[in-house]
Parts: sequence; C-alpha cells; structure tokens
Amino acid sequence: MVLASGFALATIPAIAQAGTAHSPEILELWPGPPPGLNPDIPIERRVDDQSRDPGVYDRWIRGIARPMLEVWRPAKPNGAAMLIVPGGGYGFLSYDNEGVSQAQWLNARGITAFILFYRLPGEGWQNREVVPLQDAQRAMRLIRSKATDFGIDTKRVGVLGFSAGGHLAGSLATRHAEVVYESIDAADSLSARPDIAGLIYPVISLEADFTHGGTRDNLLGTGASPEAKRAASVNRRVTSETPPVFLLHANDDGAVPVANSIAMYEAMQADKLPVALHIFEAGGHGFGVRLPANLPASKWPELFAAFAAGHGLIQPPAE
Repeated sequence: MVLASGFALATIPAIAQAGTAHSPEILELWPGPPPGLNPDIPIERRVDDQSRDPGVYDRWIRGIARPMLEVWRPAKPNGAAMLIVPGGGYGFLSYDNEGVSQAQWLNARGITAFILFYRLPGEGWQNREVVPLQDAQRAMRLIRSKATDFGIDTKRVGVLGFSAGGHLAGSLATRHAEVVYESIDAADSLSARPDIAGLIYPVISLEADFTHGGTRDNLLGTGASPEAKRAASVNRRVTSETPPVFLLHANDDGAVPVANSIAMYEAMQADKLPVALHIFEAGGHGFGVRLPANLPASKWPELFAAFAAGHGLIQPPAE
C-alpha cells in the first residue's frame, strides 16, 4: 500500500499493532519540517510486506517524510532505554525484523524501546550524507528530554542498530557531538551520546573494498569522493568519547562482510576503548532475532544484555 506523506499519525500504530496486542506511542522528531526538505520533491510512504508466511509480518518502509520515534513501553520498566535503528541499506527500513522484534525482547527485559523512523537520504533531501545522522542525534536528545515522561534514566540510554542501521548507530556513537543541524529547542542542548552501542552485522567502512556498495551509494550518492567515503566510515571517526561498543557478525554474511565489524573492533582497540566482538560461524545477514535455536548466533540478545549489564545500562540477568 502507498500512503501520502501527510497521513495522520494515528495510522502508524495501526501498522505497528498488526499481529500484536501492543499499541505503541508516536513521537515526532521535529516540530516543523525536517532539515533539508526539498518542497519540490514529494515523498510518499510505502509499506511492502516481504513475508511468505501469512502469520509473520516482514514489512519494509520507504518514504519517511516525517521522521519519528515509535515508543514501546515495557510492562515493568527498569529505567533503561534503547534507540533501535533498523537496517535496509539506507533504501528502506526493515521495520518488523529489525524494529518490532527487537522492541519486544527489549521490553521483556524491562527496557523502554524507541524504534527510529529515520529519513532515507536518496529521497530528495538536501545534504543527504547527514540526513540520517540528523535524525539519530535529534532522537537521542528527544528521548533524554522526555526521560521523566517515559520513566527512564538519562544516563542509561543505548543504541542498537542493524546493517545500515548499524552504520547509523555507529555514526551516532562516534559523531554524537558533531553539529549537523541548527538547534531548534531546549532538547538540542542535551547530549546525543549513547551510553552503549550495539552494532549487529553493521556496515562500518564506506571506503574499503569490503564495503556494502548499496549502503554507500544510497547515503553519499554515486561517485562520492574518497574524502566523503572516509568521512562517513565509522571506524575512521572513533574518538575518546566513543561509548562502549558491542559488535556481532556471522562469518557467512554474504551481504556485509565480517571485515566491517573487525575494522571497528580494531579502531576501538587502537584507542583502548571498551569493545566486544562476536563472530559466529553461521547466520548469514539480516537475521534479527529469527535464527533457529540450534544456531549459536541466535543467542546474541543474551550476549548483548550481558554486555549492557556490564556497562551499567541494565541489571545483570537473574541467575
């Protein structure tokens, strides 16, 4: 189905609650038009279900004219929060697999989840290379500005990103203080730095031969300069202010080579920063939390939860 960009916000929870009893809240990122809007290029929302199983949704979303957060509150919140960044090569958002499914297991652990509907840079925005980072920075600041409303601790807010969403989450972790938009309200005085970053089968380098070409071209445009590719490579942007990073990849990933996670691990190691790297034999790409239980990589949420607990984001899992 195709929805016009001016559709009512009330329609988004209907998309979200199909197949679940949960009705998430919606929080728009920008009080007016987002930065870089080109009024001559209309953007239409499109939702395509890729699933071959009638009982399981696998929707891809394009046409993000109004970036927003979808808020999933746990039944028993523990004060921690996670910004979820779905992947899709910067060409779509893998909403169910890398958004809703992640919010559900985070909620089960008491973590308030915020699914980020970020703008896709190739849909006509000016300064396309920073458009997703604008949304991610604004999202983190907005979450902290409304911490009291959501019952969360401003010092326990992480980010969890997948594939190209891992690139964006990594960019937020390394470029949180970079000025990429003009301040618009009090929320923008708050820090955009996540307290931890989980990067799951992430795109990291946009300059190396192991990059994911689609992600690179969708973000930067075709024919980007070597300087632009280097500037957008997450491993090149690590600083002493980069938070602890959790990396996970499957060795048989045929879309985004495991060398991406290794490059980020080495960059963190070079600066003696907290980092964990998990490479599994099998799993492929884009598995979210849908791997069969007999594959070791299916246990990654437990590993990430332990990492988060070790860095004070959540309480350690019960023995």
